[in-house]
Amino acid sequence: MNHVKTLGELKATGYQPKSIKEELRSNLIQKLQKKETVFRGILGFDDTVLPDVERAILSRHNILLLGLRGQAKTRIARLLVNLLDEYMPIVQGSELNDDPLQPLSRYAKDLIAEHGDKTPIEWVHRDERYVEKLATPDVSVADLIGDVDPIKAATLKLPYADERVIHFGLVPRAHRSVFVINELPDLQARIQVSLFNMLQEGDIQIRGFKLRMPLDIQFVFTANPEDYTNRGSIITPLKDRIESQILTHYPRSIEVSRQITKQEAKLADAQRTSIHVPDLLEIILEMTAFEARQSEYVDEKSGVSARLSISGYENLVSTAERRMLINKEKKAVARIADFWGVVPAITGKVELVYEGEQEGPYVVAIELMEKAIKKMFLNHFPNPDKLKKGRERDPYGTIKAWFSGSNSIEILNDASDKDYKKALDSVAGLRNVVETTLPNLKGEEVYTYMELVLYGLAEFNVLNKDFVNNTFTFKDLLANMLDDDDIFGDMNEDDE
Repeated sequence: MNHVKTLGELKATGYQPKSIKEELRSNLIQKLQKKETVFRGILGFDDTVLPDVERAILSRHNILLLGLRGQAKTRIARLLVNLLDEYMPIVQGSELNDDPLQPLSRYAKDLIAEHGDKTPIEWVHRDERYVEKLATPDVSVADLIGDVDPIKAATLKLPYADERVIHFGLVPRAHRSVFVINELPDLQARIQVSLFNMLQEGDIQIRGFKLRMPLDIQFVFTANPEDYTNRGSIITPLKDRIESQILTHYPRSIEVSRQITKQEAKLADAQRTSIHVPDLLEIILEMTAFEARQSEYVDEKSGVSARLSISGYENLVSTAERRMLINKEKKAVARIADFWGVVPAITGKVELVYEGEQEGPYVVAIELMEKAIKKMFLNHFPNPDKLKKGRERDPYGTIKAWFSGSNSIEILNDASDKDYKKALDSVAGLRNVVETTLPNLKGEEVYTYMELVLYGLAEFNVLNKDFVNNTFTFKDLLANMLDDDDIFGDMNEDDE
């Protein structure tokens, strides 16, 4: 229909005005009946959040998405545009997206009165029917609703009593569109009040002008829980006017988290083709995020965004890529040792409570990773603390004996692939433990799990591990009893 150019031609097509909520509803019904994916790219919400959103659309409700940071609230709001008709007719030149058969503004009404069926119309693509505003304390009523424009009054030689001197704000300009306000509690209470009538009665008031403008808008608000901070809250009368409040959440499984991370991580084509991240390391990374959400050092009201895993994955790949470039290799496989490069992605993504601040962000980040590594070790290998002495064979006996013989192993962060494998192969009994416990492993996977065994035994204080000068050193526990630092323990000292 977008070839139609005048009001008369539009009428001839049988076009009928349709509210945006009805438009969203009818298009959603079609997608559900055809079993099409409605919210492409949103993972982990299939049985919780997305059905609630679909029910809200079917009910023609305005929506409040309530949840901690990094829970895809804004992403869901932006995807609503895909439920709109591809093109929408408006009166040509209208700043309020006036429907040609239901004009709203003075401009559109006057133009139609003058030209009748010859009134020119234009077509707006659905991508242009999305308006988003981040709520900040400095947002004014003029920004959202509008204000009198003295320059327009002077240019058009109009008195201030004429409504044509009004410069409309974002909300009226979002007529027949999806309008999103992010972080609604940050909006000052008096500004929230200005949305009351617009949500229900369709009235707007601008500097003494009281206009009856039945704006047709699909409102979507996003917010963190009200008790997140003391910066503000959603006032009760406004919340009462938002028909559907939908709670979002973080991924509930490691597998869904992995899918989200790999989908959202921004990697260069060269990184995708030359760097391989073993499944083991992907799981450790996601477990680190899960540990952060449960940590006593991290503010649970703040939450831990999925961006932690995404940024961490990008850093993990880049750490392996940097090593590959230094050693002039063509391919690289990420290692557990590369997690030292993930630390900066963690420290900036967690909000610490007082105890965490006392420990320091680096120490907390390292502890979170070590807990994840320890759990992954126990998922595949026997717990060294639970082996019954004298009653069963110690699978780590040969490894312990090798280290007890004054042997040690050093893994340089930037060590070449050849040197890395040579160092792991030098530990007597290490490969045997992996191949005996996990007989189906092949190729590079074996070395990844050999490295996991060393880190796991260090976590159970079977071995001593140090991080000095970008080198991980593993040796017998008794060889360095006076030094009780952890794997990354000296990292802070080096950074200082």
